Amino acid sequence: RVLAVGRRPLGVAGERLLPLAPLGEDEAVELFVERAAQRGVAVRDDGDVRELCRRLDGIPLAVELAAGRLRILSPGQLLERLADRFRLLTGGGRDGLPRHRTLRTAVGWSHELCAPEERLLWARLSVFAGRFDLDAAEYVCGGQGLHSDDVLDVLSELLAQSVVAREETEAGVRYRMLDTIRDYGAEWLAAAGDAARLRRRHRDWYLGLTTWCELEWFSPRQDEVAARVEAELPNLRCALEYCLSEPDEARLGQYLAGSLWFYWVGCGRLSEGRHWLEQAVTLDSGHEQSRLKALWVLGYVAILQGDTVPALGVLLECREEAERAGDPTAVAYAEHRTGCLALLSDDVERAETLLRSALARYQELGELNSNVLMGQVELAMTRAFQGDLPDAVRLCEDVRRVCEDHGERWARSYALYVLAYAAWADGDLPGARALLTDCLTGAHSFRDLLCSVLAVELLALVTQAEGDPAEAAVLQGAAAGMWPSVGLPLFGSACFNAPHELCETAARERLGDERYVECVRQGAALGREAAVRRALGRPAAEAPPPPQGPVRQGEAPLSMRKPAASPIRKGGETTG
Repeated sequence: RVLAVGRRPLGVAGERLLPLAPLGEDEAVELFVERAAQRGVAVRDDGDVRELCRRLDGIPLAVELAAGRLRILSPGQLLERLADRFRLLTGGGRDGLPRHRTLRTAVGWSHELCAPEERLLWARLSVFAGRFDLDAAEYVCGGQGLHSDDVLDVLSELLAQSVVAREETEAGVRYRMLDTIRDYGAEWLAAAGDAARLRRRHRDWYLGLTTWCELEWFSPRQDEVAARVEAELPNLRCALEYCLSEPDEARLGQYLAGSLWFYWVGCGRLSEGRHWLEQAVTLDSGHEQSRLKALWVLGYVAILQGDTVPALGVLLECREEAERAGDPTAVAYAEHRTGCLALLSDDVERAETLLRSALARYQELGELNSNVLMGQVELAMTRAFQGDLPDAVRLCEDVRRVCEDHGERWARSYALYVLAYAAWADGDLPGARALLTDCLTGAHSFRDLLCSVLAVELLALVTQAEGDPAEAAVLQGAAAGMWPSVGLPLFGSACFNAPHELCETAARERLGDERYVECVRQGAALGREAAVRRALGRPAAEAPPPPQGPVRQGEAPLSMRKPAASPIRKGGETTG
């Protein structure tokens, strides 16, 4: 038996392979601290050290060379200079092999052992950020000296030589390069004068992918789309950075940022979406349609974050420019989102008018997608807040039917939320819990933080009505811990806040202030995943006995009363 260590398999009969992965984070940190101590430098295992070891990919040589710089630079300073890692990481021991004295010579030695077409693909693959799949590699890297049909074979060689790693992910088989390997390839790509062309091909691939994902979001493939965009996020960011930094690419940057609306809104990425959209709308692209879409999507994101003033500004701008440009689709979306803004600002009558008008425009245009269905759900909310629960149920049952016909689960979750509210208001606590469990399960599968936290808020109310004020307070605390990742709690809306206040008042009445605060604190400490598990884990119990708090003559206990049909009408007066 022979034990051999090499950069690629020997390719002989009977060979058994045991891939050697880079050091894990803890191992890399341990090596860094140990080598620093050998050089008389004491470093702590802190955030800078861990980030440095992550950025060095856990490569032992890179970690050792970085530790050698500690006589001059702190770990934080090393991090700041790591963009030029090959210039930074030099000065290896004289007793080692010459190729191990600098990071560049170590990687360069491996590069020299590659065939010309392997070096070419190595350089071109450096355009990817993070992981990529075979289809993307064939499209982006094929052509001009490397036929796309040959990419598979050359990629296999790079895989065999550990230049590229293969991974099984939720989105399928994907490949990646360590940052150190990618940076070396990027230097060669720049030296060849081919970087700009590859960036454009990379951009084109991810524009096409985004277009497909937006279309397929309204389909039974919604889960697949969400997983695909999550997996491609580093590359999508790279494409956005390119488009928004190049003057001639602004139109495509606006299109890309706007077309990812479903991901920003539906998959818990409101803050990141706003970051890109705000950059996009400031650019003069000379293409009205792309900018108009980016405007209404930006307005939508800002609304959901509870940031109403800038939301209104961009939606008014979108509406005015769309009317001037004669773009009926953009007019419809701007009107829809303005109606959504009115809803979350408690102007429910105006919201109803705007939403009905937008839905009529959608019908005239033949528009049917998740956004349109959300418009109908929002209309149902206006009806519920005005006391017409049967109409709200009718609207949401229609949305649920259309969603189930098309395999759409995201908008369906919001429809279930409204149906659960109506069930609770009618005293159907088992029905409300079942609907909310379905709602939260669907929303959480997409990482939709907004729908998830709304469901947890309403589950707290249902739990209180079932007679468990302590658990209700825990769930209110869990929701409070989730809201900062979304935006303004309950949008700052009196309508959305009324059930929360009802639950809190009833729970305090049963528990007392001190115990209530303790339970809320317990829920707030759960964290997002644990909060959702807690909310979903409570079994649908039989109706418990009513709470024994003080009750005024002729009045139901507070925990069993529902808020007035319209908690707050336009103008602020309470209804009853």
